[in-house]
Formats: sequence, structure tokens, C-alpha cells
Amino acid sequence: MSQRTRTAQRKARVKEARNYAFTLCSHTWKMALRRVLMDLEYVSLGFECTKAQESRQAGNDYENKNCRGRPWKQGIIQETHRKYLQKLDEISKLQNNCSSSIDRQRKRLKDLSSQVHKCIKGSSGDDAKTLGDIKEKVKTQEHAFSEMDAFLPKTNGLYLNLVLGNVNVTLLSKQSKFAYKDEYETFKLYLTVVLLLFSFMCFFFVSYRFLDALFNFLLVWYYCTLTIRESILITNGSRIKGWWVFHHYVSAFLSGVMLTWPDGNLYQTFRNQFLAYSFYQSFVQCLQYYYQSGCLYRLRALGERHNMDLTVEGFQSWMWKGLTFLLPFLFFGHFWQLFNSLSLFRMAQLPDCKEWQVQMCGLCFLVLFMGNFFTTLAVVHHKSKSRNQKPKSM
Repeated sequence: MSQRTRTAQRKARVKEARNYAFTLCSHTWKMALRRVLMDLEYVSLGFECTKAQESRQAGNDYENKNCRGRPWKQGIIQETHRKYLQKLDEISKLQNNCSSSIDRQRKRLKDLSSQVHKCIKGSSGDDAKTLGDIKEKVKTQEHAFSEMDAFLPKTNGLYLNLVLGNVNVTLLSKQSKFAYKDEYETFKLYLTVVLLLFSFMCFFFVSYRFLDALFNFLLVWYYCTLTIRESILITNGSRIKGWWVFHHYVSAFLSGVMLTWPDGNLYQTFRNQFLAYSFYQSFVQCLQYYYQSGCLYRLRALGERHNMDLTVEGFQSWMWKGLTFLLPFLFFGHFWQLFNSLSLFRMAQLPDCKEWQVQMCGLCFLVLFMGNFFTTLAVVHHKSKSRNQKPKSM
């Protein structure tokens, strides 16, 4: 056989193999495309696999075996969605009925409490004991109603109405409440670490007004977000109140004033002092988070604290055991706020001081110092007094 003949046969075999591969690939792509179109047909129209479909072109047996028994039927989907909407209506009616019943029972408990209070004044002996038992039962029932309220829709406060509008922010399950609380704690920790690193960088490495403004903007966003999330958590049963809620509003306002402070001699004079204070505050907040979260976990396991309690940027009575070492760090931070306030008030007395931000920041730091210092002092005094009274009662 000549060389030319062998070359021609080789080319013929290569051409035949190429044609076969092309035909096989084309058939595979056609099968895949046909299968995708059938899936879309089942999802959109809810058609069912029938014997007529099984008798289509070659290669459909595999596809029909896979589409048999699929629950993508339009009737089933519509029925499921109808039941879902029906359950939503039932839940809404049950919530309204439960809320109205609790309101009526609370009014009766309030009337009963006032009557018991009047009767206790002139009672003695067994009557006083009976009235005391009734008073304790009333308190227990009020606590039970508060637990029920945590899972019922409530009217938003003024702040949430201004920010979110009249939107129901009540979470219906315990798992959702715990997940939102844990996400709040994680958000708070991560942003605190970011602020710690940001203030460290601005204090030691860079000195640009743009980065300072970006840092202050981050503080404004952080504190505003905390106020919104804390309001939602309070609506869902978290027992954080008093000064520990209000001081975030003051901190957000202070950060906003610092953001608008124009660059100048007075700003540069106070800049390093403010950044050092921010760095220290973030450091103390990280310490508080780790030790308070551990303490809360132990107390929740013992049943001594509510599951929706949060870590706060201050000292609480439940932190006493094992966490009193935080007090020096907290008091040092409080007096640093007072030092910032006094420094700003001195700067405001200078002849070249024309910025209103100087006095406003000094006033904000003074409010923060007074609120933090006296609230922490009151908690420490109350806890010390209660601890001293326990041995006497025993």
C-alpha cells in the first residue's frame, strides 16, 4: 500500500471520529437543553409527567424517570400558599385577642393592687399576711404578663417611629430573639475592635483631617445603629434601661459635633487627646464584653438572669462576682471624660476660639461623666449595702 493511500485512510478515520464526536456532543447538548426546558415547564405551569411525554424522541426515558413523582404541581403549591395565608390571619387574630385579654387583666390587677394597698394600712395579724400573699401573687401575675408581652406585637416608641415608622419589630420565636441578640453582641464587638485599630492608626501613624472625619463618621453610624438595635431588643424583652440607653444618644450627638468641627489650631490641640480617649474607651469596652458575656452565660445557666439580658458599657450589680477589677478601668475612663470636658471649657475661654463645637463637646463630655460616674457609684453602693445586709438577715 502506498504512502498516499495510507495518508488518505488516516484522514478518513480522523474525519469519521470528528464527526462522531460532534454528533455525540450535539446530542448531549440537545438532551441537556431539553431537560432544562422541561424543568422550567414543570415549575411555571405545574404540568405532570404523562405517558405521552414518555413516548417522545429517543433519550427521553432518563428525563421522564427523573421527572416522575416531582411535587411541582400547581394545585399543591396553590393549596400550600392558601394554608399559609390562612395561618397568618389566624396568628394575627390570636395576637389581637391575647393582647386585649392581657390589657383587661392588667386593669383588674391594677385595681386589685390599689385595693390591697388601701387595706394593708389598717390590717394586722392574719389579714396582713393574707394581703401580703395576694400582693405577691399580683406581682407574679404581672411578671407572667410581661413574659407574654415579649411575644406579642407592641406599639413602637417615639424613636423607632421616627426612624423606622410604624413597623412591627417584635420577633415571634425565642430562637429569633436569641439570634438577633447574639448578632447585636457580635456587631458591637467587631465595631469596637475596628474603632480601636482606627484610633490607634490615626494617633500614631497618620494625621489627616479626612481620616479623622471618617473616624468620627464611623462613630456616628456606630452609635446610631446601637440605639436602633437596642430599641428593637427592648421591644423584644431585653431589660436594658436608664442611663445605659441614653448615653448612646449622647455619644452619637458628640460624635456628630466632632465630625463638624473644622480643622484649625483648637481642633489640632484637642485631636490627640480625643483619639487617645477613644482608643482607651474601645479597649475597656472589649474587656467588658469578654468578662460580661462570661458572667452572663454563667448566671443564665443558673437561672439568675434573663436570657435577653445584654452586655452594657458600664457596671451592673450582676457583675460583682469576679468582675470588680473592672471598676478601676471604668472610673479612670469616667474621669478622663471629665478631663476632656474641662480641657474644652478652657479652650472655649481663649480669645481665638470661634467654633461653637468646643463648648458643645465640653458639655457632652460633662454629661457623659456625670451619668456614667454617678450611675456606677449608685450601683456599687447598692450592691455593697445589699451584701452587708445579708449576714445580718442570716
